[in-house]
Amino acid sequence: ASKIAGVEACSVNLAMGKAVVKFDPSQTDADKIADAITRGGYPAATQNEQTSAIEIEDARLRRQYEDARAWFWRWVLGFILWLPTELHHAIMYFVRGHQHPTVDWMTWVSVATGTIAIVFIGSAFFRSAFKSLRAGTTNMDVLISMGAGTAYLYSLAALIGHLTRGWPLPHLYFMESAGLLALISLGHWLESRARESAGSAIRKLMNLAPTTARKISGLNEEQEVCVSSLSVGDRVIVKPGDRIPIDGTVYAGQSSVDESMITGESIPVPRKAGDAVIGGTINIDGALRINVSATGSATALAQIVKLVEDAQTNKPAVQKLADRISAVFVPAVLGIALLTGIGWYIYGSSTNMPAPQLWGKLANAVCSVLIIACPCALGLAVPAAVMVGTGRGAQRGILIRDIDALQNAEKIDTVVLDKTGTLTLGRPAVRNVTIDYSSDGQLSEDQMLALAAGAEANSSHPLAKAIIEAAKERGLTIPSAESFSNLPGLGVRAIVDGRNVLVGTADLLIAEKIIDADFGKSMEATADGDSMAMIAIDGKFVGDISIGDSLKPDSIRAIELIHALGLKTMLLSGDNESSVSAAAATTQIHSHRAKVKPADKAQVIRELQRGPASGSAGASPSTSNSQQATSNSRVAMVGDGINDAPALAAADLGIAIGSGSDIAKEAGDIVLVSGSLTGVPAAIRLSRATMKKIRQNLFFAFIYNVLAIPLAAFGLLNPMIAAGAMALSDVTVIGNALLLKRTKID
Repeated sequence: ASKIAGVEACSVNLAMGKAVVKFDPSQTDADKIADAITRGGYPAATQNEQTSAIEIEDARLRRQYEDARAWFWRWVLGFILWLPTELHHAIMYFVRGHQHPTVDWMTWVSVATGTIAIVFIGSAFFRSAFKSLRAGTTNMDVLISMGAGTAYLYSLAALIGHLTRGWPLPHLYFMESAGLLALISLGHWLESRARESAGSAIRKLMNLAPTTARKISGLNEEQEVCVSSLSVGDRVIVKPGDRIPIDGTVYAGQSSVDESMITGESIPVPRKAGDAVIGGTINIDGALRINVSATGSATALAQIVKLVEDAQTNKPAVQKLADRISAVFVPAVLGIALLTGIGWYIYGSSTNMPAPQLWGKLANAVCSVLIIACPCALGLAVPAAVMVGTGRGAQRGILIRDIDALQNAEKIDTVVLDKTGTLTLGRPAVRNVTIDYSSDGQLSEDQMLALAAGAEANSSHPLAKAIIEAAKERGLTIPSAESFSNLPGLGVRAIVDGRNVLVGTADLLIAEKIIDADFGKSMEATADGDSMAMIAIDGKFVGDISIGDSLKPDSIRAIELIHALGLKTMLLSGDNESSVSAAAATTQIHSHRAKVKPADKAQVIRELQRGPASGSAGASPSTSNSQQATSNSRVAMVGDGINDAPALAAADLGIAIGSGSDIAKEAGDIVLVSGSLTGVPAAIRLSRATMKKIRQNLFFAFIYNVLAIPLAAFGLLNPMIAAGAMALSDVTVIGNALLLKRTKID
């Protein structure tokens, strides 16, 4: 596309199968650009601006599924055609020993299976190779087509010559051509399977926001309408338990809203008149009336979607090592084969060699050169190591989505971690129960906790569940409430064991004139990042319950292992400063950033990548010897929430916690199924080991070529030995890859 007049820039999102081209409309148009891309071997079409994002995503997923299914049937057919014939040939060889080849029924079976493989499986490779060559470049399909095609055509010519002109019958390579196509088709299927799910994070983000909303008409009547029909200034009502359909400002009502999927904050936040709310978040315990403030691409959720798309598109694509090598290897092999043919022709002519003998020597040498250069081992070098490495990771609970994740993980020098649900458990729990001994009644902690649990028994608020769970863990009997009233965004009131119990925020007790504002502020100041449930009984303040999020049991050990690998660490969270700094200090994480919004998380990642010392901006060291990320850092982001998706996509390596949202899993390059952070250092060790095997495999895949091509060119290597060397290279590559199973990653 860049060769077309008027094209100024082009970026490709490989995961989404989308290219964004900037061009001058006066010189060209989108259809011409799409045609040029199609002629280059990559079918393309312009995107209709009227097509919805969901329809575009559906079409992408459908193409990915069809592509994977096509490669699946190719490799299945290839193995059916090749493996039984190859096994029969091997068995007969060992039973009868080496015999001069003859034309028998097995020969015709090989011809039939090889022909079917070339026609029905090879056609996909031949088409791709032709388009690549026509566009002035080479790819792996050129190598595959050359190897399989040469083996088949040589065998066909030799067989016809033997039958019609009495030529000596050499070894035929019909089976090898079918086997090559089958193995490479298997590799393409595995790649298609990995790509099939790439980018589906976008669809899951889109599905967060409801498609309908309850619009309030001028007569104060509710009407269910499509969210897409709403305009700025419209009014909607959101009932308890519903998702907020669109961004807006509350003008009536009071409730708690679960914004964890946007902000990462595990504790629901109170929302009342004048407060902003975000589309896709969950209204918990009160009805809210909202004025619509943003629609379409201006909503927070739509902007997060765009951040993920932009981060994926701008991420530099890692070129496959085999493709880079093949760009030089293919022309070199073709040149050697051509020189070999010319050399043998000149030699035979100068020595008056008989024509049949000359052409036999020439064909033998040229075919040996091309067969020894057959890219079967080259095609297996990377997939074999990746298959074993990813399988080894899966046994450990580390899901590696593609080769890019492995390549990037070994180069990481900075690990950035989310807090809620990543470093911590991600759910509120009672941390402390405190009695105010200056109050009358002299309740014990257990008595106060039991009364509070009784009052909260009918509430669905996460803090209420934490109080009830704490009472159960202590083995307390939870009394029943005789009456209950929910105070949205503030707390609850109930009659428990004949006593009037209030459980809620300082604002609730201030409003009831049980405490004054100064006392309420002093209590909040001592919360140290936790939420404080204040308890009043019969109109008197009696104590408080501190509720917060705890570190995962193995988080400290995981950070120690990350530091042992020589990596720098940063804690990046949307939570408050006191909570984040306390978590960073406890785990000895080098630096931290608190109250960071989703869009800013991706920006922090980019700052770390660019440098210099960009990670220090706004960061607060958690220890006296804190370290900051230095310039040109290669950054891994570890997170579990939807709010982490843009940062996961922007990072050089995104590691998603398996216990987190599906969106984070899809935006990440690596998924830790168990949710344990110890998977982070394990994944990096696995990456280093796998990339080492890949480099070794590429060396083994070429050493046979380097040693054997000169022998083949001088006629010292017949095609059968060339095929044997090719097979030996396959065995060496696969065997070396299998050694990854013994690699220690923990």
